[in-house]
Amino acid sequence: MKKVFQTKRFEFYTAGIETKLELAYYGDIRAGFPSPAEDFNDERIDLNKILIQNPLSTFYVKVIGNSMEGDFSDGDLLIIDKSLEWKENRIALCFVEGEFTLKRIRIKNGKHYLVPSNSEFPIIEINEYNNATIWGVVAYSIKNHK
Repeated sequence: MKKVFQTKRFEFYTAGIETKLELAYYGDIRAGFPSPAEDFNDERIDLNKILIQNPLSTFYVKVIGNSMEGDFSDGDLLIIDKSLEWKENRIALCFVEGEFTLKRIRIKNGKHYLVPSNSEFPIIEINEYNNATIWGVVAYSIKNHK
């Protein structure tokens, strides 16, 4: 992952898939007592193959700020895919009036809106006056639990 750009609200990274990220995979998580046989599992998964479906149109952003509080927090890592279709209720990285913002897409009565999760931020109507562009859709998020 290589940092390529930073704004006030986001840090942008390339989605490098030339490396493998193989980690131990133990299957489903069960509540209760584990089986002693689970200690001998040697199955591996590659997170790059699972999380990045369209490498040429995928990039990462790190969240800075709280307009999407409740969905994402400071330091969360988002995997954005430009090839995904944007539609009702998806969360998208948008470029509005010269700044990047992360918002949920809402469509009502033929109008398109960008809606923050945090009610302290305004809803933005996409129209010919605000020059809004949807850059990509959130495919996955990795929470920062620090």
